[in-house]
Amino acid sequence: MKPFLILQIRPLDEASDDEYEAFLKYSGLKPDQAHRIRIEKEGIPSIKLGDYSGIILGGGPSNISDLPEQKNQFQKRFERDLQSLFDEIFEFDFPFLGVCYGMGAITDYLGCKVSKEKYAESVGAIEIELTVAGLNDPLLKDMPKRFMAYCGHKEACQELPPNTELLASSDQCPFQIIKIQSNIYATQFHVELDKKGIELRIDVYRDHGYFKPEDADRLIKEMEATHVEYPGRILQRFVNTYKR
Repeated sequence: MKPFLILQIRPLDEASDDEYEAFLKYSGLKPDQAHRIRIEKEGIPSIKLGDYSGIILGGGPSNISDLPEQKNQFQKRFERDLQSLFDEIFEFDFPFLGVCYGMGAITDYLGCKVSKEKYAESVGAIEIELTVAGLNDPLLKDMPKRFMAYCGHKEACQELPPNTELLASSDQCPFQIIKIQSNIYATQFHVELDKKGIELRIDVYRDHGYFKPEDADRLIKEMEATHVEYPGRILQRFVNTYKR
């Protein structure tokens, strides 16, 4: 089996390592079936798509909509690298799953506005609703029409890119899962997060502007009462569909 390429942008080691372990856990991948690159540190080296089964791009505290002077040199570099990678992904309709930042990056590449103007989401669990197209999509077929997922975002795409299928929505943000061409997917919510993961992120990102720092302990306590089980199945189906 060819490995999956996992691209990460989280500069804090604790959050990055936990995200990577969650990607492995819920996808069913073993460490030797994944090639991990922390592009916030290394950028994206020259790669051959044919060496991989698919690509997963995770989330992090970077924002597409921040002004150039607000972005450090590492973010500017990986944003440029992603543009070149997306050129190839779209040319070959290569299997891709963007999560959180991955959703913003792919819609920005398609020329759609990503901003903090509307659809920011508070940290917590929200209800996702599949569209008719979502209910019939290979990655989502037989999933419940409505399920809970974890989110927490400062920005979102403001419109659906042209020639894009909307597979899921929510009251907080109308664009929760999209599909472009046949094999390119992106989710606004986190397919890798479980209760342990969301509690860790609340702790490590308490000073990153997602919420007031003094609210962190309350949010962690609130997460204890949440129940999220279905998003990880999307990650597993993506891997099972495209492993080769």
